[in-house]
Amino acid sequence: MTAILKREVRAYFDSLIGYIFLTAFFAASGVLFSVTSLQFGSTDMSGMYASLFYILLVLIPILTMRTLSEEKRQKTDQLLLTAPISLSALVIGKFLAAMIIYGLGVLMTLVYAIVISFFGAVSWLTVIGNVVGLLLLGAAYVAVGMFVSSLTENQVIAAIGGFAAMLVLYLIGTIAQIVPINWIANILAGLSFSARYNPFTYGVFDFSNVLFFISATVVFLFLTVRVLERRRWS
Repeated sequence: MTAILKREVRAYFDSLIGYIFLTAFFAASGVLFSVTSLQFGSTDMSGMYASLFYILLVLIPILTMRTLSEEKRQKTDQLLLTAPISLSALVIGKFLAAMIIYGLGVLMTLVYAIVISFFGAVSWLTVIGNVVGLLLLGAAYVAVGMFVSSLTENQVIAAIGGFAAMLVLYLIGTIAQIVPINWIANILAGLSFSARYNPFTYGVFDFSNVLFFISATVVFLFLTVRVLERRRWS
């Protein structure tokens, strides 16, 4: 798994996707930080963290689009599928590599907090809660993007499919409001990524939301492994 992890991290920068993702993330978070905090002379960064939710809908599909689709396109997937490594280790290695790149972007938000701490009191518990929430949300989205990437050999389709899947997970809370059957509406509302993420932006650390994102990550990684298993034996 370590070899896969190193290979994937290197590949992100060899293909420029790592640079593109980090540049876009830094630019978007910087603009959001400026218009939600600096412009009002506020040390409250919750507006930036809440808005980053929508930025991730676009950026994470770009980050994950090549994880497995590129292997399939170049036919190198057969080498990986027959290598002396478990499919779980393969998927987890690729997942951790994507999370390292994503984590570098998230850590930049701590730099913003440090900057404004020189000008006013910063609620560090709220900031840390937001960072944890952003990492959990990102982990679930990365897992979703990898699953979609495992279904196609076209990176563009993987990116569009990943965006569509994440958009559905975002809109599922809105869909729940128009479902006339209460028990179905309640189930859908409980699956809303936005509803689960929003409490973090206010510094509310709810263990059920933590467990939800961890569970979503595990489920989609498991589905990705299943797709690869079917391909190995087909």
